[in-house]
Amino acid sequence: MGVSDARESLGEVVDRARYTHERVVLTKRGREVGAIISMDDLKLLEMLEDQLDIKAAREAIEESRGERIPYEEVRKKLGL
Repeated sequence: MGVSDARESLGEVVDRARYTHERVVLTKRGREVGAIISMDDLKLLEMLEDQLDIKAAREAIEESRGERIPYEEVRKKLGL
């Protein structure tokens, strides 16, 4: 849906997302620029993003085992 069209019927578009969980992709000059989604869908996306961040952090910690440098040593090397 074009941004201009969405602007003209914003209340309806928001209600569609809210009540039917329809995801409305916004376009500008034919290019996708954003989306209107329900809060439930946003919360789900945020939860999935958090899970990916946790997985990446765990992998980084596991990868760095035995290669840790004390904070004070890092500060000293950087002249802080």
